[in-house]
Amino acid sequence: MAIVHNSLQNKVIWITGASGGIGEALAQELAADGARLILTARREHELERVRASLSNPALHLILPLDITDSQAISTAVATISEKVGGLDWLINNAGISQRALIIDTTMSTERKLFEVDYFAQINLTRQALPLLLADGGGKVVFVSSVAGLVGTQYRGSYSAAKAALHLWANSLRAELSDQGLAVATIFPGFVKTEVSRNALTGDGRALGEMDDAQASAMTAEQFAEKAIKALLKDKSYIVIGGLKERLGAWISRLSPELLYKIIRNSKVR
Repeated sequence: MAIVHNSLQNKVIWITGASGGIGEALAQELAADGARLILTARREHELERVRASLSNPALHLILPLDITDSQAISTAVATISEKVGGLDWLINNAGISQRALIIDTTMSTERKLFEVDYFAQINLTRQALPLLLADGGGKVVFVSSVAGLVGTQYRGSYSAAKAALHLWANSLRAELSDQGLAVATIFPGFVKTEVSRNALTGDGRALGEMDDAQASAMTAEQFAEKAIKALLKDKSYIVIGGLKERLGAWISRLSPELLYKIIRNSKVR
């Protein structure tokens, strides 16, 4: 049974990519804790499904949104300001993965990965900052990836975008901590979601199948419980995954040269 965290009661939390997978699991966990949620994703009918499954559905606002559309983000922020009045947490969860060798990946696919996994995230965050800072601070959460710490085969641009997001988050934390803004980055390993099915191949098409490692990984619900527990402890650097992913993240900080040797010999696809 999940632990109820009373400190989240009535907190206003915006989750992107909330129509399934990790985003949906975070929504379930946070709603059970009494948070008021703003759920965004491109598929309105899936957002409706998620909201209907939550504790006190009427408390939660859904805003269909393509995070790569800057004007749509501006409209969403204005709607939140008007209908909700403020924002305590922003969880940047939306994203897309990759399953292609560098030599097989087109530049248009490279750009799409960065557009979704980096530029859209920082644009949305920047536009949401006035709401977060209005009451003396808030929390911004970025869902990066262990791939953004280690870099692996078949995920060149994805790893690079997630690494860029991590370092932008570090700068944001340094610049705005004195205004009360907390910034956390979560680095998931393999989680059993549809992420590999939707991952881009070299020509930009979806892979359409689940990786073996994904199929046997922790559930999104298990991930969400661990993530929220760490966030409530005010952790800023959060690695969540199996032993191999956690070990890889640790070695990346201790001995990059050793990590490079391990990655060269690893099977990741």
